[in-house]
Order: sequence, then C-alpha cells, then structure tokens
Amino acid sequence: QVQLVESGGGLVQAGGSLRLSCTASGSIFRINGMGWYRQAPGKQRELVANIGGGGSTNYVDSVKGRFTISRDNAKNMVYLQMNSLKPEDTAVYYCNANIVRRGTFSGYDFWGQGTQVTVSS
Repeated sequence: QVQLVESGGGLVQAGGSLRLSCTASGSIFRINGMGWYRQAPGKQRELVANIGGGGSTNYVDSVKGRFTISRDNAKNMVYLQMNSLKPEDTAVYYCNANIVRRGTFSGYDFWGQGTQVTVSS
C-alpha cells in the first residue's frame, strides 16, 4: 500500500507565492521520478514540473523562472515552490511519483488526491 498526500494549496492574490508539499508513505523500496501536474476546469491534466531520482528537473515553459521543484529523499517528499503566481495558474495540483514497492522490481505511478490552488486577479 502506497499513499501520496499533498498539502499547501489555497487562495492567493496574483503575484503571491505558495509552497506545495507531497509526502509518500507505505511499503516503499525506492522512489524514482516525482512530479507535479495540474488540471484546470475544462482542460486536460498537464505536467508542471518533475524531478528525477538524481535531481534533474524539467518544467513546462509557462512556469519556468517562477516555480521550483525539489525533493527530500530521506523524507520521501517533493515540493513545489510557486512564486509570481498568475490567475492562469489556478488549477487542482496533483503529486505524482514512480515508486518501486518493497518486494517488487518494477516502478508504478501513484497519484495524490489533489490540492486546489486559486489565484485571484
């Protein structure tokens, strides 16, 4: 059993900042890549940022220079620092992790339940 739990969403004015956190727990042997996705009303879910096991990062163009993804491997956590927020960043943000469970050899994608981020103009 593996679970991802997000926290840190909320309502913020344009130009403000929020920090999202996600904790993975359960029968975990190894966590490979971790990332954040978002889904706005009427739109498809999109990748916002991801970070590999070695720390390499990737961002969607619309958040480059404003968002920073990081991870704490000792705590099985991933973070998303969001600065200079814009109304178009409003969405439900989902944590994702590719996890190898104890006693297995293959990684599987797990998802959090989502956290709402609303940016007012």
